[in-house]
Amino acid sequence: MLTTHPYDDDKLREECGIFGVSSSEGAAAMVALGLHALQHRGQEAAGITSFDGAHFHTHRAMGHVAGNFDRDDVIRSLPGTVACGHVRYSTTGETALRNVQPLYADLATGGFAIAHNGNISNAMRLRRELVRRGSIFQSTSDTETIIHLVATSNYRTLMDRFIDALKQVEGAYSLIVMTPEGMIACRDPLGIRPLVMGRLGESVIFASETVALDVVGAEFVRAVEPGELVVVQGSEIRSLRPFAPMAPRPCIFEWVYFSRPDSIVEDHSIYSVRKGIGAQLAIESPVDADYVIPVPDSGVPAAIGYAQASGIPFELGIIRSHYVGRTFISPGDKVRHLGVKLKHNANRALIKGKRIILVDDSIVRGTTSLKIVQMMRDAGASEVHMRIASPPTRHSCFYGVDTPERAKLLAAKHDVGGMTDFIHADSLAFVSIDGLYKALGEAKRAEVRPKYCDACFTGDYPTTLTDHDECSDVDQFALLEERLV
Repeated sequence: MLTTHPYDDDKLREECGIFGVSSSEGAAAMVALGLHALQHRGQEAAGITSFDGAHFHTHRAMGHVAGNFDRDDVIRSLPGTVACGHVRYSTTGETALRNVQPLYADLATGGFAIAHNGNISNAMRLRRELVRRGSIFQSTSDTETIIHLVATSNYRTLMDRFIDALKQVEGAYSLIVMTPEGMIACRDPLGIRPLVMGRLGESVIFASETVALDVVGAEFVRAVEPGELVVVQGSEIRSLRPFAPMAPRPCIFEWVYFSRPDSIVEDHSIYSVRKGIGAQLAIESPVDADYVIPVPDSGVPAAIGYAQASGIPFELGIIRSHYVGRTFISPGDKVRHLGVKLKHNANRALIKGKRIILVDDSIVRGTTSLKIVQMMRDAGASEVHMRIASPPTRHSCFYGVDTPERAKLLAAKHDVGGMTDFIHADSLAFVSIDGLYKALGEAKRAEVRPKYCDACFTGDYPTTLTDHDECSDVDQFALLEERLV
Protein backbone atom coordinates (compact mmCIF):
# COMPACT_ATOMS: atom_id res chain seq x y z
CA MET A 1 0.00 0.00 0.00
CA LEU A 2 1.52 3.32 -1.07
CA THR A 3 0.35 6.54 0.46
CA THR A 4 0.02 8.93 -2.46
CA HIS A 5 1.22 11.94 -0.56
CA PRO A 6 4.89 10.81 -0.62
CA TYR A 7 6.21 14.26 0.21
CA ASP A 8 3.78 14.78 3.08
CA ASP A 9 4.96 11.51 4.62
CA ASP A 10 8.25 13.19 5.49
CA LYS A 11 6.56 16.03 7.37
CA LEU A 12 5.93 16.52 11.05
CA ARG A 13 2.32 15.51 11.63
CA GLU A 14 0.06 18.39 12.63
CA GLU A 15 -1.12 16.91 15.98
CA CYS A 16 -4.94 17.31 16.07
CA GLY A 17 -7.70 19.86 15.61
CA ILE A 18 -10.65 20.57 17.90
CA PHE A 19 -13.88 22.52 17.46
CA GLY A 20 -16.79 23.13 19.82
CA VAL A 21 -20.04 25.10 19.77
CA SER A 22 -22.51 25.95 22.51
CA SER A 23 -26.09 27.28 22.24
CA SER A 24 -26.64 26.61 18.55
CA GLU A 25 -29.45 24.78 16.82
CA GLY A 26 -27.94 22.00 14.73
CA ALA A 27 -24.69 22.23 16.65
CA ALA A 28 -23.29 19.01 15.16
CA ALA A 29 -23.64 20.30 11.60
CA MET A 30 -21.69 23.41 12.52
CA VAL A 31 -18.99 21.30 14.16
CA ALA A 32 -18.71 19.22 10.98
CA LEU A 33 -18.11 22.41 8.97
CA GLY A 34 -15.50 23.56 11.47
CA LEU A 35 -13.72 20.21 11.30
CA HIS A 36 -13.56 20.47 7.50
CA ALA A 37 -11.53 23.66 7.97
CA LEU A 38 -9.22 21.86 10.40
CA GLN A 39 -8.76 18.71 8.31
CA HIS A 40 -5.10 19.56 7.69
CA ARG A 41 -4.43 19.08 11.41
CA GLY A 42 -5.42 15.41 11.41
CA GLN A 43 -6.44 13.04 8.65
CA GLU A 44 -6.56 9.63 10.33
CA ALA A 45 -9.94 9.94 12.03
CA ALA A 46 -12.71 12.30 13.07
CA GLY A 47 -15.44 12.35 15.70
CA ILE A 48 -18.31 14.50 16.97
CA THR A 49 -20.20 14.34 20.30
CA SER A 50 -23.42 16.29 20.89
CA PHE A 51 -25.66 16.89 23.92
CA ASP A 52 -29.43 17.40 23.62
CA GLY A 53 -30.10 18.40 27.24
CA ALA A 54 -30.67 14.84 28.38
CA HIS A 55 -28.32 12.52 26.49
CA PHE A 56 -24.92 12.55 24.83
CA HIS A 57 -24.60 11.26 21.26
CA THR A 58 -21.34 10.31 19.55
CA HIS A 59 -20.26 9.34 16.06
CA ARG A 60 -16.61 8.51 15.42
CA ALA A 61 -15.01 7.18 12.25
CA MET A 62 -11.68 6.48 10.63
CA GLY A 63 -10.75 8.72 7.72
CA HIS A 64 -11.65 12.25 6.69
CA VAL A 65 -14.55 14.45 7.77
CA ALA A 66 -15.92 14.27 4.23
CA GLY A 67 -17.56 10.94 3.67
CA ASN A 68 -18.21 10.45 7.39
CA PHE A 69 -19.97 13.64 8.46
CA ASP A 70 -21.51 14.98 5.25
CA ARG A 71 -24.43 12.54 5.44
CA ASP A 72 -27.83 13.64 6.72
CA ASP A 73 -28.38 10.44 8.70
CA VAL A 74 -25.16 10.96 10.65
CA ILE A 75 -25.92 14.57 11.51
CA ARG A 76 -29.50 13.63 12.51
CA SER A 77 -28.03 11.07 14.92
CA LEU A 78 -26.25 13.92 16.72
CA PRO A 79 -29.07 16.16 18.04
CA GLY A 80 -28.61 19.01 20.48
CA THR A 81 -27.50 22.60 20.84
CA VAL A 82 -24.03 21.75 22.19
CA ALA A 83 -21.38 19.72 20.34
CA CYS A 84 -17.65 19.29 19.99
CA GLY A 85 -15.47 17.49 17.48
CA HIS A 86 -11.96 16.33 16.79
CA VAL A 87 -9.72 15.44 13.85
CA ARG A 88 -6.78 13.23 14.69
CA TYR A 89 -3.31 12.08 13.98
CA SER A 90 -2.13 9.42 16.43
CA THR A 91 0.77 11.04 18.28
CA THR A 92 0.17 8.63 21.17
CA GLY A 93 -1.81 5.41 21.11
CA GLU A 94 -2.56 3.12 18.22
CA THR A 95 -4.55 4.02 15.12
CA ALA A 96 -7.88 2.47 16.10
CA LEU A 97 -11.50 3.51 16.51
CA ARG A 98 -11.26 3.22 20.30
CA ASN A 99 -8.76 6.11 20.29
CA VAL A 100 -10.82 8.42 18.10
CA GLN A 101 -12.05 11.48 19.97
CA PRO A 102 -14.06 12.97 21.55
CA LEU A 103 -13.68 10.37 24.29
CA TYR A 104 -16.76 9.93 26.48
CA ALA A 105 -17.39 8.52 29.96
CA ASP A 106 -20.24 8.44 32.48
CA LEU A 107 -18.82 9.83 35.72
CA ALA A 108 -20.41 10.23 39.13
CA THR A 109 -21.03 13.86 38.16
CA GLY A 110 -22.68 12.88 34.85
CA GLY A 111 -21.59 12.55 31.24
CA PHE A 112 -18.11 13.81 30.33
CA ALA A 113 -16.83 14.21 26.75
CA ILE A 114 -13.36 15.51 25.94
CA ALA A 115 -11.47 16.53 22.79
CA HIS A 116 -7.73 17.11 23.14
CA ASN A 117 -5.02 18.70 21.02
CA GLY A 118 -1.57 18.10 22.45
CA ASN A 119 0.26 15.43 24.39
CA ILE A 120 0.50 14.58 28.08
CA SER A 121 4.20 13.97 28.68
CA ASN A 122 3.67 12.10 31.97
CA ALA A 123 0.66 10.08 30.79
CA MET A 124 2.34 6.69 31.12
CA ARG A 125 3.41 7.27 34.71
CA LEU A 126 -0.08 8.54 35.60
CA ARG A 127 -1.65 5.62 33.81
CA ARG A 128 0.41 3.08 35.75
CA GLU A 129 -0.65 4.67 39.03
CA LEU A 130 -4.31 4.79 38.00
CA VAL A 131 -4.30 1.15 36.90
CA ARG A 132 -2.79 0.15 40.24
CA ARG A 133 -5.67 1.98 41.95
CA GLY A 134 -8.24 0.07 39.89
CA SER A 135 -8.89 2.21 36.82
CA ILE A 136 -9.83 0.28 33.70
CA PHE A 137 -8.74 1.99 30.47
CA GLN A 138 -10.71 1.59 27.26
CA SER A 139 -8.19 3.25 24.92
CA THR A 140 -4.45 3.71 24.54
CA SER A 141 -4.78 7.49 24.19
CA ASP A 142 -3.08 9.80 26.68
CA THR A 143 -6.31 11.83 26.74
CA GLU A 144 -8.12 9.10 28.66
CA THR A 145 -5.75 9.71 31.56
CA ILE A 146 -7.50 13.05 32.16
CA ILE A 147 -10.89 11.32 32.39
CA HIS A 148 -9.63 8.89 35.03
CA LEU A 149 -7.98 11.67 37.02
CA VAL A 150 -11.30 13.52 37.08
CA ALA A 151 -13.20 10.35 38.03
CA THR A 152 -10.89 9.49 40.92
CA SER A 153 -10.38 13.00 42.30
CA ASN A 154 -11.38 13.53 45.93
CA TYR A 155 -12.82 16.97 45.24
CA ARG A 156 -16.58 17.39 45.32
CA THR A 157 -17.57 19.53 42.33
CA LEU A 158 -16.82 18.62 38.73
CA MET A 159 -14.93 21.86 38.16
CA ASP A 160 -12.69 21.24 41.17
CA ARG A 161 -12.14 17.66 40.02
CA PHE A 162 -11.21 18.85 36.54
CA ILE A 163 -8.77 21.45 37.84
CA ASP A 164 -7.28 18.85 40.18
CA ALA A 165 -6.75 16.55 37.18
CA LEU A 166 -5.08 19.28 35.10
CA LYS A 167 -2.70 20.12 37.92
CA GLN A 168 -1.37 16.56 37.79
CA VAL A 169 -0.58 16.46 34.06
CA GLU A 170 2.52 17.70 32.28
CA GLY A 171 2.96 18.70 28.68
CA ALA A 172 0.70 20.41 26.19
CA TYR A 173 -3.06 20.50 25.95
CA SER A 174 -5.84 22.50 24.45
CA LEU A 175 -9.12 20.91 25.54
CA ILE A 176 -12.82 21.19 24.85
CA VAL A 177 -14.93 19.41 27.48
CA MET A 178 -18.69 18.86 27.47
CA THR A 179 -20.72 18.12 30.60
CA PRO A 180 -24.47 18.32 31.33
CA GLU A 181 -23.80 21.74 32.89
CA GLY A 182 -22.04 23.25 29.87
CA MET A 183 -18.81 23.48 27.91
CA ILE A 184 -15.26 24.10 29.15
CA ALA A 185 -12.36 25.19 26.93
CA CYS A 186 -8.84 25.47 28.28
CA ARG A 187 -5.14 25.63 27.43
CA ASP A 188 -2.09 24.48 29.34
CA PRO A 189 -0.27 27.15 31.40
CA LEU A 190 2.37 27.62 28.67
CA GLY A 191 -0.17 27.84 25.85
CA ILE A 192 1.87 25.42 23.73
CA ARG A 193 -1.12 24.39 21.59
CA PRO A 194 -3.49 27.03 20.13
CA LEU A 195 -7.18 27.59 20.90
CA VAL A 196 -9.42 30.53 19.99
CA MET A 197 -12.92 31.69 20.89
CA GLY A 198 -15.52 33.13 18.54
CA ARG A 199 -19.15 34.25 18.41
CA LEU A 200 -21.99 33.62 15.99
CA GLY A 201 -25.12 35.32 17.30
CA GLU A 202 -25.77 33.75 20.71
CA SER A 203 -23.46 30.83 20.01
CA VAL A 204 -20.00 30.56 21.56
CA ILE A 205 -17.45 28.69 19.46
CA PHE A 206 -13.98 27.31 20.22
CA ALA A 207 -11.52 26.15 17.57
CA SER A 208 -7.86 25.30 17.09
CA GLU A 209 -7.54 27.98 14.38
CA THR A 210 -9.31 31.14 13.32
CA VAL A 211 -9.89 29.72 9.83
CA ALA A 212 -12.51 27.38 11.31
CA LEU A 213 -14.38 30.42 12.66
CA ASP A 214 -14.23 31.99 9.21
CA VAL A 215 -15.73 28.92 7.58
CA VAL A 216 -18.83 28.92 9.83
CA GLY A 217 -19.24 32.71 9.61
CA ALA A 218 -18.28 33.37 13.24
CA GLU A 219 -16.53 36.45 14.56
CA PHE A 220 -13.16 35.99 16.21
CA VAL A 221 -13.33 37.22 19.81
CA ARG A 222 -9.93 36.33 21.27
CA ALA A 223 -7.53 33.52 21.98
CA VAL A 224 -8.13 31.39 25.03
CA GLU A 225 -5.20 32.47 27.17
CA PRO A 226 -2.53 30.11 28.48
CA GLY A 227 -3.67 28.55 31.75
CA GLU A 228 -7.23 29.83 31.30
CA LEU A 229 -10.45 27.85 31.60
CA VAL A 230 -13.43 29.38 29.78
CA VAL A 231 -16.71 27.99 31.10
CA VAL A 232 -19.88 28.40 29.03
CA GLN A 233 -23.21 27.64 30.70
CA GLY A 234 -26.12 28.82 28.55
CA SER A 235 -25.61 32.54 28.01
CA GLU A 236 -23.13 32.85 30.88
CA ILE A 237 -19.38 32.86 30.18
CA ARG A 238 -16.88 32.66 33.04
CA SER A 239 -13.09 32.75 32.99
CA LEU A 240 -11.09 30.82 35.58
CA ARG A 241 -7.32 30.97 36.08
CA PRO A 242 -6.40 28.21 38.53
CA PHE A 243 -2.70 27.98 37.66
CA ALA A 244 0.24 30.12 38.73
CA PRO A 245 1.09 32.58 35.94
CA MET A 246 3.87 31.48 33.58
CA ALA A 247 5.58 33.09 30.60
CA PRO A 248 3.78 31.58 27.55
CA ARG A 249 5.68 29.36 25.11
CA PRO A 250 3.38 28.67 22.12
CA CYS A 251 4.68 26.20 19.53
CA ILE A 252 6.66 28.12 16.91
CA PHE A 253 6.00 25.40 14.33
CA GLU A 254 2.40 26.62 14.04
CA TRP A 255 3.78 29.51 12.00
CA VAL A 256 6.28 27.39 10.10
CA TYR A 257 3.94 24.61 8.96
CA PHE A 258 1.02 23.41 11.08
CA SER A 259 -1.58 26.17 10.78
CA ARG A 260 -3.34 27.05 7.55
CA PRO A 261 -1.92 30.16 5.82
CA ASP A 262 -5.26 31.98 6.20
CA SER A 263 -5.27 31.58 10.00
CA ILE A 264 -4.16 34.12 12.58
CA VAL A 265 -2.32 32.73 15.60
CA GLU A 266 -1.44 34.91 18.61
CA ASP A 267 -2.16 38.04 16.53
CA HIS A 268 0.24 36.98 13.76
CA SER A 269 -0.98 36.21 10.23
CA ILE A 270 0.41 32.79 9.32
CA TYR A 271 0.76 33.80 5.66
CA SER A 272 2.61 37.02 6.47
CA VAL A 273 4.99 35.29 8.89
CA ARG A 274 5.82 32.60 6.33
CA LYS A 275 6.55 35.25 3.70
CA GLY A 276 8.72 36.99 6.27
CA ILE A 277 10.65 33.79 6.93
CA GLY A 278 11.28 33.44 3.21
CA ALA A 279 12.52 37.02 2.99
CA GLN A 280 14.84 36.41 5.93
CA LEU A 281 16.16 33.30 4.18
CA ALA A 282 16.97 35.37 1.10
CA ILE A 283 18.93 37.83 3.25
CA GLU A 284 20.80 35.13 5.15
CA SER A 285 21.42 32.66 2.33
CA PRO A 286 21.43 34.30 -1.12
CA VAL A 287 22.37 32.37 -4.25
CA ASP A 288 22.40 33.22 -7.97
CA ALA A 289 19.59 31.41 -9.75
CA ASP A 290 16.96 31.76 -12.44
CA TYR A 291 13.84 30.79 -10.49
CA VAL A 292 12.53 30.39 -6.96
CA ILE A 293 10.30 27.31 -6.83
CA PRO A 294 8.14 26.27 -3.88
CA VAL A 295 7.69 22.68 -2.72
CA PRO A 296 3.87 22.58 -2.77
CA ASP A 297 1.88 23.45 -0.93
CA SER A 298 3.49 24.39 2.38
CA GLY A 299 6.53 26.02 0.82
CA VAL A 300 4.57 28.54 -1.25
CA PRO A 301 4.39 31.58 1.10
CA ALA A 302 8.07 31.32 2.07
CA ALA A 303 9.04 30.98 -1.60
CA ILE A 304 7.07 34.13 -2.42
CA GLY A 305 8.90 35.96 0.36
CA TYR A 306 12.28 34.69 -0.87
CA ALA A 307 11.51 35.72 -4.44
CA GLN A 308 10.35 39.20 -3.46
CA ALA A 309 13.39 39.83 -1.25
CA SER A 310 15.91 38.42 -3.74
CA GLY A 311 14.38 39.75 -6.95
CA ILE A 312 14.53 36.27 -8.48
CA PRO A 313 11.30 35.29 -10.28
CA PHE A 314 8.84 33.01 -8.47
CA GLU A 315 7.66 30.10 -10.64
CA LEU A 316 5.69 26.88 -10.20
CA GLY A 317 8.26 24.27 -11.06
CA ILE A 318 6.44 21.43 -9.29
CA ILE A 319 2.81 20.84 -10.18
CA ARG A 320 0.64 19.14 -7.59
CA SER A 321 -2.42 17.07 -8.46
CA HIS A 322 -5.34 17.68 -6.09
CA TYR A 323 -7.35 14.77 -7.39
CA VAL A 324 -5.43 11.79 -6.09
CA GLY A 325 -6.88 9.51 -3.44
CA ARG A 326 -4.98 8.75 -0.26
CA THR A 327 -3.84 5.23 -1.19
CA PHE A 328 -2.65 3.36 -4.25
CA ILE A 329 -2.21 -0.40 -4.28
CA SER A 330 1.18 -1.22 -5.77
CA PRO A 331 2.20 -4.73 -6.83
CA GLY A 332 5.89 -3.95 -6.88
CA ASP A 333 8.66 -1.44 -6.37
CA LYS A 334 8.61 -0.22 -9.99
CA VAL A 335 4.96 0.81 -9.87
CA ARG A 336 5.44 2.11 -6.33
CA HIS A 337 8.19 4.41 -7.59
CA LEU A 338 6.02 5.63 -10.46
CA GLY A 339 3.22 6.30 -7.98
CA VAL A 340 5.27 9.13 -6.49
CA LYS A 341 4.50 11.19 -9.60
CA LEU A 342 0.75 10.85 -9.09
CA LYS A 343 0.84 13.68 -6.57
CA HIS A 344 3.71 15.90 -7.75
CA ASN A 345 5.38 16.28 -11.12
CA ALA A 346 8.11 18.53 -12.46
CA ASN A 347 7.21 21.38 -14.80
CA ARG A 348 9.84 20.15 -17.23
CA ALA A 349 9.52 22.89 -19.87
CA LEU A 350 10.21 25.56 -17.23
CA ILE A 351 13.04 23.82 -15.39
CA LYS A 352 15.23 22.47 -18.20
CA GLY A 353 18.64 24.17 -18.27
CA LYS A 354 17.78 26.49 -15.34
CA ARG A 355 19.37 27.18 -11.97
CA ILE A 356 16.63 26.78 -9.40
CA ILE A 357 16.08 27.46 -5.72
CA LEU A 358 13.68 25.05 -4.03
CA VAL A 359 11.97 26.41 -0.91
CA ASP A 360 10.40 24.06 1.61
CA ASP A 361 9.22 24.46 5.20
CA SER A 362 11.40 21.79 6.85
CA ILE A 363 13.56 18.71 6.48
CA VAL A 364 12.73 15.78 8.74
CA ARG A 365 14.17 12.46 7.55
CA GLY A 366 15.47 13.96 4.31
CA THR A 367 13.84 11.39 2.03
CA THR A 368 11.41 13.96 0.66
CA SER A 369 14.13 16.47 -0.20
CA LEU A 370 16.20 13.74 -1.85
CA LYS A 371 13.28 12.81 -4.13
CA ILE A 372 12.49 16.41 -5.02
CA VAL A 373 16.08 17.30 -5.85
CA GLN A 374 16.33 14.20 -8.04
CA MET A 375 13.04 15.11 -9.75
CA MET A 376 14.47 18.52 -10.63
CA ARG A 377 17.67 17.02 -11.99
CA ASP A 378 15.71 14.48 -14.05
CA ALA A 379 13.74 17.43 -15.47
CA GLY A 380 16.98 19.02 -16.66
CA ALA A 381 17.78 21.61 -13.97
CA SER A 382 21.41 22.72 -14.26
CA GLU A 383 21.69 23.61 -10.55
CA VAL A 384 19.44 22.74 -7.62
CA HIS A 385 19.75 24.80 -4.44
CA MET A 386 17.53 24.14 -1.44
CA ARG A 387 16.42 26.69 1.16
CA ILE A 388 14.48 25.66 4.26
CA ALA A 389 12.08 28.02 6.07
CA SER A 390 12.95 26.68 9.53
CA PRO A 391 16.14 25.81 11.40
CA PRO A 392 17.36 22.20 11.30
CA THR A 393 14.98 19.84 13.13
CA ARG A 394 17.40 18.12 15.51
CA HIS A 395 15.10 17.06 18.36
CA SER A 396 11.87 15.13 18.82
CA CYS A 397 8.67 16.82 19.98
CA PHE A 398 6.78 15.53 23.03
CA TYR A 399 3.88 18.00 22.89
CA GLY A 400 1.48 16.45 20.42
CA VAL A 401 3.53 16.35 17.22
CA ASP A 402 4.22 12.99 15.62
CA THR A 403 7.99 13.39 15.28
CA PRO A 404 10.29 10.52 14.33
CA GLU A 405 12.64 9.34 17.06
CA ARG A 406 15.73 11.52 17.15
CA ALA A 407 17.96 8.91 15.51
CA LYS A 408 15.85 9.22 12.35
CA LEU A 409 16.07 13.01 12.09
CA LEU A 410 18.54 13.92 9.36
CA ALA A 411 19.79 17.02 11.18
CA ALA A 412 20.51 14.97 14.32
CA LYS A 413 22.91 12.79 12.34
CA HIS A 414 24.57 15.28 9.96
CA ASP A 415 25.77 18.85 9.80
CA VAL A 416 24.53 21.01 6.93
CA GLY A 417 27.32 19.78 4.69
CA GLY A 418 26.39 16.17 5.33
CA MET A 419 22.73 16.94 4.75
CA THR A 420 23.60 18.63 1.45
CA ASP A 421 25.43 15.51 0.32
CA PHE A 422 22.55 13.29 1.43
CA ILE A 423 19.92 15.11 -0.64
CA HIS A 424 22.35 15.63 -3.57
CA ALA A 425 21.76 19.39 -3.75
CA ASP A 426 24.26 21.98 -5.01
CA SER A 427 23.69 23.92 -1.81
CA LEU A 428 21.45 23.79 1.26
CA ALA A 429 20.69 26.45 3.85
CA PHE A 430 18.23 26.87 6.71
CA VAL A 431 16.86 30.06 8.22
CA SER A 432 18.63 30.81 11.49
CA ILE A 433 16.78 30.57 14.79
CA ASP A 434 17.18 34.33 15.21
CA GLY A 435 15.89 34.84 11.66
CA LEU A 436 12.81 32.80 12.50
CA TYR A 437 12.16 35.00 15.54
CA LYS A 438 12.69 38.13 13.44
CA ALA A 439 9.90 36.99 11.11
CA LEU A 440 7.67 36.92 14.20
CA GLY A 441 8.61 40.47 15.17
CA GLU A 442 11.32 39.68 17.71
CA ALA A 443 14.83 41.10 17.52
CA LYS A 444 16.27 37.64 18.17
CA ARG A 445 15.69 34.56 20.28
CA ALA A 446 16.14 35.25 23.97
CA GLU A 447 18.58 32.83 25.58
CA VAL A 448 16.55 32.75 28.78
CA ARG A 449 12.78 32.20 28.56
CA PRO A 450 12.37 32.54 24.79
CA LYS A 451 8.93 33.60 23.63
CA TYR A 452 8.10 30.36 21.80
CA CYS A 453 8.53 26.63 22.20
CA ASP A 454 11.26 25.81 19.69
CA ALA A 455 12.45 22.57 21.27
CA CYS A 456 12.46 20.68 17.95
CA PHE A 457 15.22 23.05 16.81
CA THR A 458 17.05 23.86 20.05
CA GLY A 459 16.33 21.00 22.47
CA ASP A 460 15.08 23.59 24.97
CA TYR A 461 11.98 21.83 26.30
CA PRO A 462 9.74 24.14 28.36
CA THR A 463 8.33 21.38 30.60
CA THR A 464 9.57 18.27 32.32
CA LEU A 465 9.37 15.08 30.23
CA THR A 466 8.67 12.47 32.87
CA ASP A 467 7.83 9.51 30.65
CA HIS A 468 10.77 10.13 28.35
CA ASP A 469 13.25 10.77 31.17
CA GLU A 470 12.25 7.58 32.97
CA CYS A 471 13.31 5.54 29.94
CA SER A 472 17.02 5.35 29.18
CA ASP A 473 16.59 5.05 25.43
CA VAL A 474 14.03 4.96 22.63
CA ASP A 475 13.72 1.15 22.72
CA GLN A 476 12.93 1.18 26.43
CA PHE A 477 10.41 3.95 25.85
CA ALA A 478 8.71 1.92 23.10
CA LEU A 479 8.61 -1.19 25.30
CA LEU A 480 7.02 0.74 28.15
CA GLU A 481 4.44 2.21 25.78
CA GLU A 482 3.71 -1.27 24.38
CA ARG A 483 3.12 -2.73 27.86
CA LEU A 484 0.51 -0.04 28.50
CA VAL A 485 -1.41 -0.75 25.29
